[in-house]
Amino acid sequence: MSTANSNNSTNHHHGDRDLSLWFLEQSRLASARGLTDEDEDSPTELNTINSSGGFIVVSPDKLSAKYTSVNLHGHDVGVVQANKPAPVKRLVYYFEIYVKDAGTKGQISIGFTSESFKMRRQPGWEANSCGYHGDDGLLYRGHGKGEAFGPTYTSGDIVGGGINYDSQEFFFTKNGAVVGTVPKDIKGPLFPTIAVHSQNEEVNVNFGQQPFAFDLKEFEAQERMKQQMSIEKISLPTNVSHQIVRSYLLHYGYEDTLNSFDMASKSTVPPVHIAQENGFDEQDILFALNERKALRQLIRNGEIDSALGKLREWYPQIVQDDKSATCFLLHCQKFIELVRVGALEEAVKYGRMELAKFFGLPLFEDLVQDCVALLAYERPRESSVGYLLEESQREVVADTVNAMILSTNPNLKDSLHGGLHSYLERLLRQLTACCLERRFLSGDQGEVFHLQRVLNSSKKARC
Repeated sequence: MSTANSNNSTNHHHGDRDLSLWFLEQSRLASARGLTDEDEDSPTELNTINSSGGFIVVSPDKLSAKYTSVNLHGHDVGVVQANKPAPVKRLVYYFEIYVKDAGTKGQISIGFTSESFKMRRQPGWEANSCGYHGDDGLLYRGHGKGEAFGPTYTSGDIVGGGINYDSQEFFFTKNGAVVGTVPKDIKGPLFPTIAVHSQNEEVNVNFGQQPFAFDLKEFEAQERMKQQMSIEKISLPTNVSHQIVRSYLLHYGYEDTLNSFDMASKSTVPPVHIAQENGFDEQDILFALNERKALRQLIRNGEIDSALGKLREWYPQIVQDDKSATCFLLHCQKFIELVRVGALEEAVKYGRMELAKFFGLPLFEDLVQDCVALLAYERPRESSVGYLLEESQREVVADTVNAMILSTNPNLKDSLHGGLHSYLERLLRQLTACCLERRFLSGDQGEVFHLQRVLNSSKKARC
């Protein structure tokens, strides 16, 4: 029996350690909060190497093409691809052509083709290609027979081709208006492609170096609105959403806000206990609510000494290991608060006394270096380590302490995950996982998922 208790105690200790290390990792990630995904290469010009050079002349700037031969056969097509495939980590890719001269027959086309496409054929006449043709207004998709699609186009017209990665569709435009869409059933990299096929046909290509005739930003906004509207159609009972918000306030110890929230919703929202439905009792997140509220307020106010004092009084087990991740974050925050108020000499002394013990420890090395680096800048807020002086850094420390206190609840079955995330955050994590899976099923095409961007776009849609 004593051995089992010892094992449980050891497992609990390891769980607490893992919990605080998770928050330490969040602090590390804060330094990269402003970074975005690396941009993909986008097409910038026509590829003069991979083209049917015998029938087409590309201008020196590689942004226009002219058919200079005489069309004698069906395969005497002047075709040229862009120098790079269409980028895929975005909602929409789009490019345009201006028909400078429709030539003798107006057999101009715009579309997308694979890298292995035969450069003597119109886009859409061969497999793994799609093209909208100007002489007949037909759309061709992988074979020589076209399908009714849109109007013809000729000299003076501006025609565009795009890929909507969210709906997995090709779309084409004429003079700034959408002509139509068609399912994108071609896999692999696709190159923007143009073709000319009768004497004196000439087109200029716009890969975005000039404003488009088509309002691409408005189109993207409408597509995002469609996504939002489909979400809005999903019915969610008021009492369920109320309880999710309530559990969030409870989890993080926002007692005053919780009381106001309960008062405001008392007469309008019927009670429902989602915590019990999911195997958790609300008492789990009511645990030590007053203490968690007090400690959060102290940390958010930058009163780290007072917070450490209260922890030693109320939960000595959390701070008994002075080299734990929790203590490390608290000592770092104390150092940061001294820098914040300009007490640099005191910060140096405190660093030598409390942070020096963490030097050389791989888990803490990065954050220690960032903290110390604050001393090197005359305006630390504007530096690369300025993120440490943001309110969000205080929140990371407050969340760490909050989770560690919740993990001491003897009735909590899972001290690691029970203290880590509120029900609302678990839902958001599930949303993130589903969006990533959806993108994976689309061949990793479309916008890279960013939860903050989704929440911000939802906020704007309601304004």
